[in-house]
Amino acid sequence: MTAHTVSPDAPARADAAREAGSTPGTTSDRLLALLQDGRARHQLIEHAPEGRTDVVSALRGNALDQAAKCIIMRVKVTKKSSRYALAVVPGDRRVDLGRVKELYDARHVSFADPATAERLSGCVSGSIVPFSFDPTLELIVDPGLLEHREIFFNAAELHLSLALDTEDYRRLARPRVAPIAEPIAEPATEPATRTAS
Repeated sequence: MTAHTVSPDAPARADAAREAGSTPGTTSDRLLALLQDGRARHQLIEHAPEGRTDVVSALRGNALDQAAKCIIMRVKVTKKSSRYALAVVPGDRRVDLGRVKELYDARHVSFADPATAERLSGCVSGSIVPFSFDPTLELIVDPGLLEHREIFFNAAELHLSLALDTEDYRRLARPRVAPIAEPIAEPATEPATRTAS
């Protein structure tokens, strides 16, 4: 594992993502440029490719509740209209579909299919970032994640993570903050078929 601390006073550098091993123009590239331009206090962490929250948290050395678990939800507001939300919860919890449904006064809420999640986020599964670069994707963060001084997440790459100052995250991501997390009852990953009707 390799870590690189980035000073908030450093000038913006367009090649930051390339130096970290990502492809120019990718979500990782956009994210790192945003953090640099916004003078966010952050640290890049290179590690073995991994997208499972518990395993990558162990590789990075962060507490599981500091990890930003990012799930894209399909919110069916009416019979004919749907929207998408990027739900972010602490790594030791899961998305409470009932709360998301109440938040939107929706008819039905489910996990987005993998192809849609990857298209909206610009990330492969397991590396979705807690930022939305798509205007049709609303970002909602559970307040439990924001209780920490720093949060951790894959940086749109399975081999690259970020440790990011929480206040800088709130300032740059501008998420909607709402209680959308619940305890994990079983040691399984977020099931693709769970829904709230």
